[in-house]
Amino acid sequence: MSDILLSVRDLKVHFPIRGGLLGRPAGWVKAVDGVDLDIRRGESVALVGESGCGKSTLGAAVLGMITPSAGSITFEGKPIVHGLAATRRSLSRDVQIVFQDPVSALNPKLTIGESIAEPLHIQHVGSAAERKERVAELLKMVGLHPQHADRKPNAFSGGQRQRIVIARALALNPKLLILDEPVSALDVSIRSQILNLLLELQQRLGLSYLFISHDLSVVRHFADKVAVMYLGHLVETGPTTTVFANPVHPYTEALLSAVPLPDPVLQRQRRRIVLKGDLPSPANPPKGCKFVTRCPLAESICHETQPPLMSVGAERLAACHIRAPAT
Repeated sequence: MSDILLSVRDLKVHFPIRGGLLGRPAGWVKAVDGVDLDIRRGESVALVGESGCGKSTLGAAVLGMITPSAGSITFEGKPIVHGLAATRRSLSRDVQIVFQDPVSALNPKLTIGESIAEPLHIQHVGSAAERKERVAELLKMVGLHPQHADRKPNAFSGGQRQRIVIARALALNPKLLILDEPVSALDVSIRSQILNLLLELQQRLGLSYLFISHDLSVVRHFADKVAVMYLGHLVETGPTTTVFANPVHPYTEALLSAVPLPDPVLQRQRRRIVLKGDLPSPANPPKGCKFVTRCPLAESICHETQPPLMSVGAERLAACHIRAPAT
């Protein structure tokens, strides 16, 4: 059995812009534009970058919610065929998502027991008694009381609701969870509790995580591997501890310079790298390297071509003409 659970190759997700002649697109929004990514069994991979870089779009494509324009996604060595109801139904047993906002993720008209049992109903898993027993087991697993299954979501706090959402995501015993900003909508005091719960569940159940986040201070303590995304492209990947200690790509370096350090002396001595300008539109990206308009190291070659991901060490890749030149 391969150690690779999920494999993404040259994935592209382009959305048409309306307004062209004769019903043709006026252009394309290149939300994801040629991404390669692997997730091993039991591994946490963090996908990071600014809002609008394509993180959530990539996660939706992996989940089968969006049909890619090109490229391939394989799960346990088998290709995911998008657009087929049978494929989506089968995939939902193995891949589930935890959304950012637990309030909107739960139907206010259903009890939490009904919400957690919903995936079991859809997949026709177990009898009514077995589903009730499974709901109780899941509630205990996420630190809630089984006797609260008959309550509606509004009876719970934000942190408790996110525990309920996690319980529902685990109902079918998935192998991969896509965590789309799972703690950003929660109070700071609650975030660490949810993150610790996710780490505990990973150890207990052997889960793999695709952790989508813009908060690098959270990623530092949560993920085994980090993949930095900019304007639809991956610009650097590698083990989290190595990337944080020695970033190669200037975009990664700028992102990490904004992460507070626990040592106040080191924090005062640190040089903050402030990027100029905003993230360009994926409908009209720069020519050449997509980071060229904001890069402090940019040279003439950076305006010519998008650099490929090149090896810069053990299990590390970076896409930069200056710091990781193609050979």
